[in-house]
Amino acid sequence: MNNTIKVLLGAGFAVAVALYANSIIGEASHGGFLVLAALFGAYMAMNIGANDVANNVGPAVGAGALTIGGAVIVASIFEALGALIAGGDVVGTIKQGIISPNAFGDDPMVFVYAMSAALLAAALWLNLATWLKSPVSTTHSIVGGVMGAGIAAGGFAIVSWDTMGQIVASWVISPILGGVIAAIFLYIIKSQILYKADRVEAAKKVVPILVAVMSAAFITYLTLKGFKHIWGSLTEMLSFLPQTKKPTFSIALLFGLVGGAVTFLIVKPRVAKKVAGMDDSREGINLLFTIPLVFAAAMLSFAHGANDVANAVGPLAAVNDALTSLKVSEKASIPLWVMIVGGVGISIGLALFGPRLIRTVGSEITELDQMRAFSIMMAAAITVVIASQLGLPVSSTHIAVGAVFGVGFLREWLDSKSMSEKQQKLQVETAKQHELKAQVDACTGDDYKKKVELMEAHKAQKKKVKAIKRALRENYVKRGMVKRIIAAWIITVPAAAAVSAIIFYVIKGLAA
Repeated sequence: MNNTIKVLLGAGFAVAVALYANSIIGEASHGGFLVLAALFGAYMAMNIGANDVANNVGPAVGAGALTIGGAVIVASIFEALGALIAGGDVVGTIKQGIISPNAFGDDPMVFVYAMSAALLAAALWLNLATWLKSPVSTTHSIVGGVMGAGIAAGGFAIVSWDTMGQIVASWVISPILGGVIAAIFLYIIKSQILYKADRVEAAKKVVPILVAVMSAAFITYLTLKGFKHIWGSLTEMLSFLPQTKKPTFSIALLFGLVGGAVTFLIVKPRVAKKVAGMDDSREGINLLFTIPLVFAAAMLSFAHGANDVANAVGPLAAVNDALTSLKVSEKASIPLWVMIVGGVGISIGLALFGPRLIRTVGSEITELDQMRAFSIMMAAAITVVIASQLGLPVSSTHIAVGAVFGVGFLREWLDSKSMSEKQQKLQVETAKQHELKAQVDACTGDDYKKKVELMEAHKAQKKKVKAIKRALRENYVKRGMVKRIIAAWIITVPAAAAVSAIIFYVIKGLAA
């Protein structure tokens, strides 16, 4: 499918959403702004699918556990299910408490202009980031959009700078936590399976434990993040559950431990049967992690759909609420049609434009196999659980990409401790460089021509050694890609804020 057709299909979805919004708003005052916000919301949802969802399925694709087509199908289904089943029926109108609703005074239309501007600005930034093959945080994009429009509406004083400080902190905390945890799990796999004399016997013992830990982590993660919006409904149906507003960490952990124990009992005999007669090659061991990776991709997609759909539908729901109630509220109900826009839009964006970022996360940062991808998926779930308990601000995008970085840098560090063919070549060429340097130093000033020749030879040899070192590093982690992604992370909030402020002034000017 060429890009023109993809764009036309995406535009068709957005127009269909706008037409539906127009049909339900009727002759209401300022009803055109709901149509505009619906158009922007559909565009935002598709960009979330194109950019953010790649983090959930990219490692599985890069490892070969899923094809791109299979990943799109799995993620589309579970993203939509997460949004529609567990996306919740109420959303905060100001994402992350960045600005106070009081900043808009008694004029709900200024609030409508701001939310519309935030949606479009965030969507435009995500679109650009996807085109540049940079996975960025959709939460940070919408936060930047809301902040920029809020500043344009009421000045810098209305922004909660403490909250913004926490978001900035997440730029550092998220990737480091994700990278460290992914590296730890990959090291466990290598040390407890790959470095053992009998790999098959080691895998027979260790793999069921690892899969059980993954199951426990994902059930805990899903309870905390995937079911928090519908926990009240669940407690009404299941009276034995704690009657709290949202799941506590202790109940989520309990669910996780029970799920992990059940998983261990199910997986252990199956692994034992599968390894019987299996050779102890790395490829054979890798196959044991294929099904857990598919499971992880599905669970991450469900939790993402439940938790991050608000980035697309939150401002749209806020606009709908402001236009129907003619006031600015801190909480707004989410009509079913708005939730459908979010869930379906994410799936459409993923199917049409997601493969670009899936390839980036899965194969263009570092080379992945099933074991490495398993470690990344584990880190994605466990880091969110730990951060939630500690109250640390984190970004799921930064965690996942940071985990990819961590796996790549661990590979680089471990392999640097062994002598590969390329490293042996580096050692030989480095010795030649040192020998030439010694000859240059030993050359007397009387033989000027010879000294110049030796200096040129040393300079050329030094360049050759640098090229080999660069090639060795790039073989593990593509430095250029890392720099590009980190730069995109840093400018996401200010870029979205600047664009949002401009759009706010344009909308307000046109409405005047």
